[in-house]
Amino acid sequence: MKCDPTLYRAAPPSLAVKPRLIRQLFLPPLIILLMIGLGFIGFWTSEYYGIRTLGENGERQLELHARTVESEISKYTYLPSLLELESSVSKLLADPNPEHRQAVNEYLEGLNRRSRSRAIYVMDTTGRVMATSNWRDVDSYLGEDLSFRAYFQNAVRGQPGRFYGIGSTNGEPGYYLAHGLEEHGKIIGVAVVKVRLEALEERWQRARLEAFVSDENGIIILSSDPARRLKAVRPLSDDTKERLARSLQYYWATLNELQPLAREQLDTGTEKLTFPANSEVVADDREVTYLAQTRPLNDTPWNFTLLTPLNDLRQAAINQGILVAVAFALVAFLLIAWNERRKVIATRLAAREALQEANNQLERRIAERTTDLRASNERLKAQIRERRQAEETLRRAQDELVQAGKLAAIGQMSTSIAHELNQPLAALRTLSGNTVRFLERGALDTASTNLKTINELIDRMGRITASLRSFARRGDDQGEASLGKAVDAAFQVLGSRLDSLPLTVHRQFSQAMLQIDQTRLEQILVNLIGNALDAMHAQPAPQLWLESDISEGKYRLRVRDNGHGIDPETRKHLFEPFFTTKPGEQGLGLGLTLSASLAAATGGNLAVEHPAAGGTAFVLSLPLAGHQPGESI
Repeated sequence: MKCDPTLYRAAPPSLAVKPRLIRQLFLPPLIILLMIGLGFIGFWTSEYYGIRTLGENGERQLELHARTVESEISKYTYLPSLLELESSVSKLLADPNPEHRQAVNEYLEGLNRRSRSRAIYVMDTTGRVMATSNWRDVDSYLGEDLSFRAYFQNAVRGQPGRFYGIGSTNGEPGYYLAHGLEEHGKIIGVAVVKVRLEALEERWQRARLEAFVSDENGIIILSSDPARRLKAVRPLSDDTKERLARSLQYYWATLNELQPLAREQLDTGTEKLTFPANSEVVADDREVTYLAQTRPLNDTPWNFTLLTPLNDLRQAAINQGILVAVAFALVAFLLIAWNERRKVIATRLAAREALQEANNQLERRIAERTTDLRASNERLKAQIRERRQAEETLRRAQDELVQAGKLAAIGQMSTSIAHELNQPLAALRTLSGNTVRFLERGALDTASTNLKTINELIDRMGRITASLRSFARRGDDQGEASLGKAVDAAFQVLGSRLDSLPLTVHRQFSQAMLQIDQTRLEQILVNLIGNALDAMHAQPAPQLWLESDISEGKYRLRVRDNGHGIDPETRKHLFEPFFTTKPGEQGLGLGLTLSASLAAATGGNLAVEHPAAGGTAFVLSLPLAGHQPGESI
């Protein structure tokens, strides 16, 4: 009986695909726009409250530094009026003779030295300088006509003269304080004190403070940045520039307007300005944005402006905006992931319901499909029988593979024993032949010595077989071996080969007790030295070096020869079993493999080096006797 083809008919495409596609296309740009918007809001909010905080701190700094400027100015205000008390000054103004002028000059010189002002001088009512503290200087004010100065014009009328200007004599800037000298209610002259205020600029520069002072004309007269000095903080009309030029108040300065790169008014007396960076204060940025706070100075028509850099605040605000944007992106990603997870769960639930409905339909048709199910059951039984037969065949193949592996291991072990016994047998053959000849000659002592050596070699062969059995069982390889004895034993085994070569041996190693079985150490050295002899058989002057050092708690023995070396292709297979470059039956290709295995079994290793001078060097690293892993030497 066949199934109803309409039962598993595919459902029509969902009408929700198109809206889903629209959401996938427009959702990422919307998220990006929201990220940018929230990041900007975070930046603006952080910058706004940061500027408020800086403004509050700046108000305190502004008050402190403004009072400092006021104090620096006010400490000289008494000096001009002090000259009314000096009788020599009134005598000079009443009778300007050389004797009176010299007396006043000396008095003013001493007063100027004690007060540490720039200059003190006295003028008559016409503006002519009658006496001055700098009468000794070449550029003295004595005899000059300064009636054009505003401070003189104010003082001669009985008003306080406060004036900042650049001297017409030497071009030196200073702050002028003028006072009209009275006698019997009548002004008979004017006393002037010139003060230098550059010390304030120097203190600002040392404190890395950005500030400036502007006078009544809007001209910057003091500034921590010399580039801003004598610049106008507000636009000047042509008439104003002409008037200031005629007064020579600023000498011949151009009085250009200080034009910031950007300006934003925040509050009364507070604005945000962007200037080129002051290289003496800021070294990294090309332009700096400041919070400019201005306060008028008491007793003067001047204004003090404090500039607080906003670059660090702006960078912090940018970081805050980026953090807000990233946080929103993370939240949006989590919400999208949660929504997709919810959709997946809903889809699974719908699929489960659909599956349950299909299962119910199938259960209703079970009775109609009984025959088909029985036939299918028989086919399944046949497949089960075939699978069991296949499993039985596989099991037999596995047993055969295990047996083959055992035979291979036995073959490798016999080959290893043959390789290790080959060299002692060669030595026995040589010694036995020599012993027979010595017996024929009657050299019994030499023959006795050879027989003892033969007994030692036989014992050595027994130890080799015992050690190889232990190696095959992967037992404990611990023991102590003397390096000197092992080297001597190796040279004894290889005695016949050494006698056939004009070999020079350099013993440059220190005696040591190593953590390895004595026989196994001898096996390793016989293999390494024998390989070196094979490599040097064609050398006219063969040399063998045995060098040592201690590194990282291990004794390193370096066996180096000056043979033909090893070509790059052969280097890749040095430690592979049964790989050899020796012709015929001279080598089995197991010497280096066994040596490396014996060294690794004791916690050491065998490595190869290829010196630039030629030849080959094998480095045997073994732990020192009594040294635990992790200990330092």
